[in-house]
Amino acid sequence: MRIALLSYRSKTHCGGQGVYVRYLSAGLAELGHAVEVFSGQPYPEHLDPRVRLTEVPSLDLYRDEDPFRTPRPSEIRDGIDLLEVATMWTAGFPEPRTFSLRAARLLRARAAEFDVVHDNQCLGYGLLDIARHLPLVATIHHPITRDREVDLAAATWRRKPFLRRWYGFLGMQQRVARQIPELITVSSSSANDIAADFGVLPEQLRTVPLGVDTELFRPRASPRVPGRIVAVASADKPLKGISHLLNAVAQLRNTHALDVRLVAKLEPEGPTEKLIAELGIADIVTAVSGLGDEELAQLLSSAEIACIPSLYEGFSLPAVEAMASGTPLVASRAGALPEVVGGCAELVEPGNVAELTRVLGELLDSPERLRHLSAAGRRRALEVFSWEAVAAQTVSVYEQAITRHGSRPAITPIRQEAHQC
Repeated sequence: MRIALLSYRSKTHCGGQGVYVRYLSAGLAELGHAVEVFSGQPYPEHLDPRVRLTEVPSLDLYRDEDPFRTPRPSEIRDGIDLLEVATMWTAGFPEPRTFSLRAARLLRARAAEFDVVHDNQCLGYGLLDIARHLPLVATIHHPITRDREVDLAAATWRRKPFLRRWYGFLGMQQRVARQIPELITVSSSSANDIAADFGVLPEQLRTVPLGVDTELFRPRASPRVPGRIVAVASADKPLKGISHLLNAVAQLRNTHALDVRLVAKLEPEGPTEKLIAELGIADIVTAVSGLGDEELAQLLSSAEIACIPSLYEGFSLPAVEAMASGTPLVASRAGALPEVVGGCAELVEPGNVAELTRVLGELLDSPERLRHLSAAGRRRALEVFSWEAVAAQTVSVYEQAITRHGSRPAITPIRQEAHQC
């Protein structure tokens, strides 16, 4: 097949989206398909040489070195750029919508070059235009409504109106998702949440779990660092539950020698940095970001325990990477995490600091239990999660979309109201 894979932002460790694009495209290419990735900034890194990258430049308003920047007038090229900057200036998040419009413009001119289009959680209005010309599949890793709920619960009353505006793109995503007959998600837990929050029909959803590179993420010959706990979080957000882990660490240090590594880009003077200082644990907690794949794999394999204290996860690639590394895992009993780990981890109640403290301490004191979880996790990663299997299952969804598109199903126009931008 000739596949157009869309991703509105794709840097490898910018959440799980970049990981998904990189490894799925490689898996599809390995099966003999021709794959072209269309991506906005940040662009994907280290794509398979067989995969073509087409950059879909935005105004890049959220670049790491200059977030929420004001573009120069000479940078404004068209109405989509105006929409992008106007939405940012009014506290909204424009990227899903504006990327979809740019991608639709490109694909409209190149429709004859592709057999199917696969969207990676953009769900912008432009996809409905694409669906008139080409078979369309979309992946929803989890409904962002769950992120909104957690962020609003943690926000001050002054900040709540801005958060509601920031998440204004969700109404668009819900409307567009309901118009796409073939939706992929990564767990049955996430499928249930998407059906409930987005109002899609259960028969629209196909569950295809994510994969892991078990050659890269593997146990290493070097001994693990005593007391090292690693937590991988894509952002400094309440949803990831890092504050609960830090509070547990502050208690646990009284009885154990600890070396805690947070793989996260923390906001300068943000809530996590302040909490580390308030708890007096800066001497045992180190935050690292921008790691390459090999560096991340080595760090995970060096730990005695990996911890995922999230309040919600639609899948959790870090959980699978930890299991593949043979690193014993402690995770919240939240979202899809129990489904993903399949009994190969210690599970705790989300947000329960006392239980998290107890379980971490007991595990550090039990070499036999650590060895058991290490072996069980590695075995599960090898048996259940591989990108080759993910690619093959994804192709079967493409085939369904192509067959359905041959009957030309109706796509209902959606009125795009100004306040939804």
